[in-house]
Amino acid sequence: MGMVGLKSGRIDVPEDVSEITRIFNEKRWSDGLPVIPPTEQRVETILRGTFRQPHDVIGLIPPSLAEATVEKLAINSVMAGCVPEHMPVLIAALEAMLEEKFNLYGVQATTHPCGPMLIINGPIRARLGINCRYGVFGPGTFANAVIGRAIRLVLINIGGAIPGEVDKATHGQPGKYSCVIGENEEESHWEPLSVERGFRSDQSTVTVVAAEAPHNVNDHYSISGLGVLTTVAGTLACQGNNNIMNQRGEPVIVLGPEHATTIAQDEFDKKSIKEFVFNNAKVSKKVFSREHQTLRFDQYPEDLLPVSREARDIMVIVAGGAGKHSMVVPTFGNTSSVTKLIKE
Repeated sequence: MGMVGLKSGRIDVPEDVSEITRIFNEKRWSDGLPVIPPTEQRVETILRGTFRQPHDVIGLIPPSLAEATVEKLAINSVMAGCVPEHMPVLIAALEAMLEEKFNLYGVQATTHPCGPMLIINGPIRARLGINCRYGVFGPGTFANAVIGRAIRLVLINIGGAIPGEVDKATHGQPGKYSCVIGENEEESHWEPLSVERGFRSDQSTVTVVAAEAPHNVNDHYSISGLGVLTTVAGTLACQGNNNIMNQRGEPVIVLGPEHATTIAQDEFDKKSIKEFVFNNAKVSKKVFSREHQTLRFDQYPEDLLPVSREARDIMVIVAGGAGKHSMVVPTFGNTSSVTKLIKE
């Protein structure tokens, strides 16, 4: 069977899918999961989902700095299980990650467990069936799963981020397989992330964040917005995450709809949520080891260490289903998130 290779060449492999998967994993062309063979016909089909030409170069993927052409993106998208309609999201996400401030080189090679988290806003969520509600960070939704997986395969196969060789993440985390969520705009009391960043509500966007694994915020007892946000701030203020260690980055608060309603009833807007969390999600230098205090934080004049440089750097979205839970997502810290318009 003819197959498109990593440099748009052709290789012959057996017809048996399990044998194809074995070959791809042996050559480290995969994330360890079974792959869809990227035949010429399948690649041609998925390319119908974009107006871009196959030879168009989206950018150079670090650290290998190999060219990510639209065709190479399509090849990896086929392997992940994507359909043509996913291509505009993938192109926009890749363009966002290639912006200098995202620092994709650092994300690819760090010992930190960060991986790209994609936040989808706008009408495309419904058209693609992007999960924004129950189990938004979990399994069970086709579009969320395969879009995130395609991004990971691009980072491995074009960027060269093979775990243990280039990707030096000490432990990694499950989000490095795939991490795509939609904002639950319909149950939010505030403007969506995309509108907050200057786009219209009828436009679709993707925001990329270099994220750790999300951490649950369990608060079944608070009946005020102040109470819920106190729990959120306390959950985020843990001394081992990069946002505290560096006092920078853009930690993400993912409010469940029930918590969001409680907070909104107390007339908190996004700005006041960010200010409250910034002022309360702090860790005293005294709880750190002596080495941390003298080698890491000796230049920091205040005793309390914040999770970001400014309140506005904290990100707030609504996602998930019913239940008195929210999530906080610490970030790499050495990057800035980027939001791009999805051009369909």
